[in-house]
Amino acid sequence: MSNTTTGKTPTTDEEQDLGAAGSQLSTAPKEEAPNLPSLGVIGWARWFWRQLTSMRVALLLLLLLSLGAIPGSLIPQDGVDAMKVQEFRDNHDLLAPVYDKLGLFHVYSSVWFSAIYILLFVSLIGCIVPRTWQFVGQLRGRPPRAPRRLDRLPAYTTWRTGAEPEEVREAALKLLKKRRFRADADAASDAVAAEKGYLREVGNLAFHIALIVMLIAFAWGQLFKYEGNKLILEGDGFSNTLTQYDDFKSGNLFDAAHDLAPFSFTLKDFHGTYEATGPNRGTPRIYEAQVTYSEGAEGAEKSKTIEVNKPLEIDGSKVYLVSHGYAPILTVKDAEGDVVMDKQAVALLPLDANVTSSGAVKVMDGYRNAKGEKEQLGFNAFFLPTYGGKGSTMLSSFPALINPMLALSAYHGDLGVDAGIPQSIYQLDKTNLEEFKGSDGKLFKQQLKVGDTMTLPNGAGSVTFNGVQEWAGFQVTQQPGSGWALGGAVVAIFGLAGSLFIQRRRVWVRAVRGADGVTVVEMAGLGRSESAKVPEELGDLAGALYDRAAPDASDAPEAPDGPENDDTPDSPDTHVVPAEGAEK
Repeated sequence: MSNTTTGKTPTTDEEQDLGAAGSQLSTAPKEEAPNLPSLGVIGWARWFWRQLTSMRVALLLLLLLSLGAIPGSLIPQDGVDAMKVQEFRDNHDLLAPVYDKLGLFHVYSSVWFSAIYILLFVSLIGCIVPRTWQFVGQLRGRPPRAPRRLDRLPAYTTWRTGAEPEEVREAALKLLKKRRFRADADAASDAVAAEKGYLREVGNLAFHIALIVMLIAFAWGQLFKYEGNKLILEGDGFSNTLTQYDDFKSGNLFDAAHDLAPFSFTLKDFHGTYEATGPNRGTPRIYEAQVTYSEGAEGAEKSKTIEVNKPLEIDGSKVYLVSHGYAPILTVKDAEGDVVMDKQAVALLPLDANVTSSGAVKVMDGYRNAKGEKEQLGFNAFFLPTYGGKGSTMLSSFPALINPMLALSAYHGDLGVDAGIPQSIYQLDKTNLEEFKGSDGKLFKQQLKVGDTMTLPNGAGSVTFNGVQEWAGFQVTQQPGSGWALGGAVVAIFGLAGSLFIQRRRVWVRAVRGADGVTVVEMAGLGRSESAKVPEELGDLAGALYDRAAPDASDAPEAPDGPENDDTPDSPDTHVVPAEGAEK
């Protein structure tokens, strides 16, 4: 038979007792308002440390870090593309100096971004360490003892039974342990205390520890990473040394002289097939490079097929297939008919999905003009793997080699390669070059099919288009810490899910003998936040305990007469009492 009352307003001692029952449902440290008049240097330092290591400040710093990374994605960065940075400076006379002062051209190594990163790191560590020790202490301790007034808790039920109090408490202890509560019997308060939902705090701590792991992994990866690109013709090879790369960038602590993994590989064949019809015409179906590679100076040679997103992994480095194009094979003769470039493949860069390509052909040594003078030759080259025929646009209609055509425009003079100033091998510096003039007085240019020869004006020589060779572009990267970063991200997701969806709650069961000799059972539950789950769970536990601890119906005592018990049911009635303890 049950009886629930919420009588007088709790006294100060009762309120303190209730507060103790709800304590340590979280490992968050208690916040204390600073006593401003009495704060000294140490006091202010302690107050600042508490603010820095609070969870809200950590979240604020995480937000600032995310916002700070936005300029790094929108503004060209020195470490990624120095040419775009220089182009931005040339085109924005007003913004460029401001960006320089703010460090927006090198966001991730700027002072302000590093400060946010370090403060977030310190904040997370300062927050997690004490919470972890506190949580370990909670696991080693007992669940908090029951308050004196269980009826002041949000979820509460009571009933009367003929069973002995010891039997009820023993049954409650077994039931709660079976339901995976951490339970303990407290003889001093005639109650059983139980607690559940520790995985909530485990998830919370795991989430923040995972954030620290991710921060360390990202920092490690940025400091010790390297990335380089290399264009390789079929039949040519590559050795992993700094001088072999077309372009190379690395982290601040990476030493290219000692940290590059020793390996080499040779491109044997590039194989690509494309959709011939339909809406996806020209889309690659097969895109792969056949290579042979070896590790170290004397490693055994092995074969490997590199595909898109299926790199070759060697000693911590990954070799990705990132691009493909064509290299016309040319023979160049001077005015005397001597060969100065013998069937040399010149790689051109693709401009569109159909591999319309452009570039430059440079003849730097050995050429003499009709007067016998030493000169250099330069050609702007435009290549179409599938030419649509006379009258069509100068764009390839398909990426495969079906009807290749090479267009050349000719120059002579000084290419500028001996001036000591770096220049692109795919562009001509026309500062000291002169155009070859055609019969119409305009720039001399000609379209060539495979096997055609272009004869330069005034007997200056000739250029023969012998064929086409394919090339593949590779990106070699090493990103240490990426596995740790991935693991940290996975743990962070599961930890966050646990901290959001698992509720930590406590249950107390008190069984005492009443003045009339009948056992009075009280059950109460408390969660970290208001939730329907606590009353529901308490009702389920109360029903199960009532069935376990109740004696046979023939032995059940009758409730004493009185108006207070006229409407009392025989089974427990679970309800929610207002947290403030107001009378109903």
